Amino acid sequence: MAIGIAIKSRGGIHVDGKREMTMAQFRIWVKTLDADKDGKISKDELADAVRGNGGWFAGWKGKRGVKAADANGDGVIDDSEIDMLAAFAQKHLD
Repeated sequence: MAIGIAIKSRGGIHVDGKREMTMAQFRIWVKTLDADKDGKISKDELADAVRGNGGWFAGWKGKRGVKAADANGDGVIDDSEIDMLAAFAQKHLD
C-alpha cells in the first residue's frame, strides 16, 4: 500500500501523505478487498490491493500479510484476524 496506512483514532490524510484511518474504517476497507465475496481475504486479494495502490512486491506482501495475520492457519484472513492484519500493515506497509 504505497500511500501507507496508519490506524488512528480519527481518519484523514496525514501531513506526510499517508492515509490515516480508524480501526472501523480499516475493517470496512479490508472487506472491500474480498473480490469473491466469501467473507475472507486471500493472499491474492491482498496482493491485488497492494498492487492497486502502486505498491511494489505485491505478491510477496500479500503472502506475508496473510501469513502474519492468519492465526488459525487456514490460509486466509477472516473477521477475527483483521486486527493482526492492521498491525502487520502498520509495521510493514507504512
